[in-house]
Amino acid sequence: MNWEVFITCAVTGAGDTAGRSPLVPVAPGQIADAAIEAARAGAAIAHIHVRDPETGKGARDPELYRRVASRLGVAVTGCVVVDDHARNVRGARAAGAVVVHHHDEAATIVELEALFDLPV
Repeated sequence: MNWEVFITCAVTGAGDTAGRSPLVPVAPGQIADAAIEAARAGAAIAHIHVRDPETGKGARDPELYRRVASRLGVAVTGCVVVDDHARNVRGARAAGAVVVHHHDEAATIVELEALFDLPV
């Protein structure tokens, strides 16, 4: 693995991206499949937002996080969520993910360095 550069991919985007394009993955299986495709293309990090499968709107349902993680073949407890919105943090934490509540860049970097035991 290249430790100098991490390629990330925001497979769902943020906000109402599903309302702007029918290509945005919405259901947990679609989101997971998009993350796998991104990994095959070279992404080391998949940045996802879970969505309500019925509406495509952002969701905070812990079960949706669990379903995406399960489809990826990982336990949600092995996922790291970094977010600045309290409601997103609550949903991810309730699902069992490791959560870093972003308030400012310096504090988030310190927390991620401690989590991964390497410089960010």
